[in-house]
Amino acid sequence: MTFEPRALLRHLYEVAVARALPAEVLAAHLPAPPRGRTLVLGAGKAGGSMAEALEAAWPEAAPLSGLVITRYGHRPPSYQPRRIELVEAAHPVPDAAGLQAAERMLALTRGLTADDLVICLISGGGSALLSLPAEGLSLQEKQQLNRALLDSGADIAQMNCVRKHLSRIKGGRLAAACTPARVLTLAISDVPGDDPAVIASGPTVADATTCADALAICARYGIELPAAARAGLASGAFETPKPGDPRLGGHELRLIATPRQSLQAAAEAARALGLQAHVLSDEIEGESREVGALHAALARSVARHGQPFQRPCVLLSGGETTVTVRHPEGRGGRAAEFLLGCALALRGEPGIHGLAADTDGIDGKLDNAGAFITPDSLARAAAAGLNPAELLQANCAYDLFAGLGDLLVTGPTLTNVNDFRALLVV
Repeated sequence: MTFEPRALLRHLYEVAVARALPAEVLAAHLPAPPRGRTLVLGAGKAGGSMAEALEAAWPEAAPLSGLVITRYGHRPPSYQPRRIELVEAAHPVPDAAGLQAAERMLALTRGLTADDLVICLISGGGSALLSLPAEGLSLQEKQQLNRALLDSGADIAQMNCVRKHLSRIKGGRLAAACTPARVLTLAISDVPGDDPAVIASGPTVADATTCADALAICARYGIELPAAARAGLASGAFETPKPGDPRLGGHELRLIATPRQSLQAAAEAARALGLQAHVLSDEIEGESREVGALHAALARSVARHGQPFQRPCVLLSGGETTVTVRHPEGRGGRAAEFLLGCALALRGEPGIHGLAADTDGIDGKLDNAGAFITPDSLARAAAAGLNPAELLQANCAYDLFAGLGDLLVTGPTLTNVNDFRALLVV
């Protein structure tokens, strides 16, 4: 058994991404056309590729129309929309394009009947892309709140609890607007635990969280609320549709791709090459650098003691870690911070190579999907005049890996099942 570590790790990442591509998985979940018309609504980083897959599979003779929002630069190059309009908007901070598209989306739900079908295409990133501020809130205020949430260190469920309560379309409100039509949601999960109410802030899913929960989260992380937001939350005026709401009765949701499925596909690919593979979890959360250090401890135990696994092997994990931004000018997403925390904890341990990347192809706000580490990463950094510990403290992990030539750059993958991490111990 011979393999080049970097090529192997990249291969496993590509297998994981391929398992979540809508072109491969969406068609099997489509129902027969209804007696009335079919309206397609959606938002997310995978929105364009989901719309493309649906158009390709839907019968030409059956009525089909709709509107889907995706991130700038995430329009499939091969997609020429004929029946579904595709709009691009900003992520992770919403913009006017997303707001206008969300307003139009709600308008499209007017006049639906019980004979009609609404297919909602939902994927990660939809929280920012599907932006329609609650009554009294401006887009600028919503943008400031999004920035504060992203920098706070709050996890995705906490952020989306706040987002859905300060929205006129998320937290089940889109599905409620579709009454009396039948609603089928096809979702690609990018959240730990695959909770549909958290994916893109659950625009078609009843919300068990409350305005009081949203207020408590803002208080915990020191997030200042505009007067209208605080008043709406404190009074309960911004409450979301709850489980049992009759407007959401009979709606169906199908998860067409999940982080665990992608990790399992990568594990099978590794085993096909004669390598042991272990999926640690698809639900790992926490501060990126600290999760990196914990992964390093496990890999080092394998390398030194053959516990809890024998080498050679690959350790796979997913989920969604967080970065508490201490330096707003820092450059680096959660994958890069995970790897730098991991490399510092490994201290050059021989035989351990790693890759961490976001499956959407964008780690944070920059151009890389993620990066690689090698046993000599720290030594090469020192030779290049880079200080890994200082760069980590400055939230500048991107600059370290760029300086080493160890970035993974793929461009948008047009899907999103969150973090992918692989440590190879040889």
